[in-house]
Amino acid sequence: MTHSDDLHSPDRRAFLRQAGLAAGAGAALPLLGSTLSPALAATGDPDQLFKQGRFTEAERGYRKLLHANPDNAHAAAQVGYIALLSNRFQDAETYLTKATELAPDDKFSLTQLADTLVRQDKLDRAVPFLERAGNKGYATQLASVRGTPYQVHGAQSTRIPFQGLDPLPLVEASVSGNNPRKFLLDTGGTLSLSMETAREAGLEHVSTGMARAGGQVFTMYFGVLDSFRMGDIELRNLPVHWHDAKMPAALGDPQPSGVIGTTIFYHFLTTMDYAGRALVLRQKSRRNLSDFQAEAKQAGAEKLPLWLAHGHFPCTRGSLNNLGPKMVSLDTGGAGNIGVVTNAETAKRAGIRVDYDRPAWFNKIPVFPCVPDKVSLGNAVARDLYSIAGPLLMDDRFRFETIANFTHAFFKPYAITFDFMDMNFYITGKSLKTAA
Repeated sequence: MTHSDDLHSPDRRAFLRQAGLAAGAGAALPLLGSTLSPALAATGDPDQLFKQGRFTEAERGYRKLLHANPDNAHAAAQVGYIALLSNRFQDAETYLTKATELAPDDKFSLTQLADTLVRQDKLDRAVPFLERAGNKGYATQLASVRGTPYQVHGAQSTRIPFQGLDPLPLVEASVSGNNPRKFLLDTGGTLSLSMETAREAGLEHVSTGMARAGGQVFTMYFGVLDSFRMGDIELRNLPVHWHDAKMPAALGDPQPSGVIGTTIFYHFLTTMDYAGRALVLRQKSRRNLSDFQAEAKQAGAEKLPLWLAHGHFPCTRGSLNNLGPKMVSLDTGGAGNIGVVTNAETAKRAGIRVDYDRPAWFNKIPVFPCVPDKVSLGNAVARDLYSIAGPLLMDDRFRFETIANFTHAFFKPYAITFDFMDMNFYITGKSLKTAA
C-alpha cells in the first residue's frame, strides 16, 4: 500500500489508499540512542516511548534533553510534533519553528509546521513552509485561497441522512449551488470531486500532480471551491481537488461525485451515526460541545483520547484480542466487509491466525484474511470480525507504531464522534438523534 508524504495526500482510503503528490517528509531523523544521559536512560529512551505512542512520557524525555541542550533540533521537533498530534498549537508552532531554524532541511518538521497553521485555517502562513518542504503544488493551492477560508454559514447543526451504507456511507451535498450529489464519507480522505462535478461547478485548477490508486495512475487537479453545502450548513472558500479515478460504488450504482473526509469533518463536531444512518455536523462551539457531551453521556458513549496524524488521520487507542490498548488509526474508508487492518507481525503478537493459504489483493498489494476473536475501542467490542493482514498501516508516515486500523465494518453498529476541540473520540451503540 502506497502513501503520500505530504499534507496534500489525496483521499487515500476512499480510493483504496492511493498515493498523492510527491513531496517528501525526507529521511527519518536518527534516534538519540547513546546521546541519552544515564538519568534519562533510566526513565526510557524518548524515541522508543514516542514510537510506542507513549506521548506524555516521550515529551517529558525530550524536554529534559532540551533543558540540557536547547539546540537539540531533534528533541525540539519531537516536542512540536507531539503537541501537534493533540492540536496544542502554541507549543507545536514554537517548537517546530525552533526545529526548522536549527535544521533548515528537515522537511518532515517543515510539513508539520505547515500543518499546524493549516489546522488553524492560517493557510497563507503555511505557504512558505510548504515551499521549503518541496510541496509546491499544495503551496500554490493554499496561496490561491483569498480571504477567510472554511467560512461556516447556516444552522448550528444539521443531520444528513445516509443515501447508502455499503460499500461506504453516502450522503448528498451541493457544490457551488448546483443540485445535490452523492458523496462518500471517509475519515482517511480530504475533500475531492469527480471530474464531472468539477466541470459542472466551473472549477479551474491552479496546480496539478500525479497520483496512483488501485492500479490507476491519474492526474489530480487542485483549486479553490466557493461553496460546499451539506444539509443546512454551508462551507465557503475552501481548497478542493478533483480527478477521474474510480471510487467505491455498489454494484450497478453510478460513481459517487466525490469524497467528504477529515479536512471537512475537522471544521465541525462531527458524528458519523452508522447506527442511525446519518451524518451529524455541529458547529464548533463550547455550547454545542456541552450539549453533545450531555447526549453522549445519556447514550453511554465511551470517551477515548484522539490524536490527528499526517494531516488528516484520526488515531486513538484500541485492542486486538489481549494486545492493547495501543495506538490505532480510525480510517473508515476500508470499503466493504473489512473491519480491521493489521500486519502479520502484530497479528502474531495478538495471537490472531492469518490464513496464508488464501491470499487476496488490496490496491494490488497482497493481503491475507484473518478473524480476531475480539477487537475493541474501549467498551465497543466486535467478535469474530473479518479482517486483513498486510503491509497497509501508516506507521512510516506517522513515525509511531499502530497495531491496527479500525474501518468500515467495525463501525456499522455504532455512532462515532470526533471532537477536535478537546481531542476526544466518542463511540456508542445508540443513535445520536437530537441534532436536527
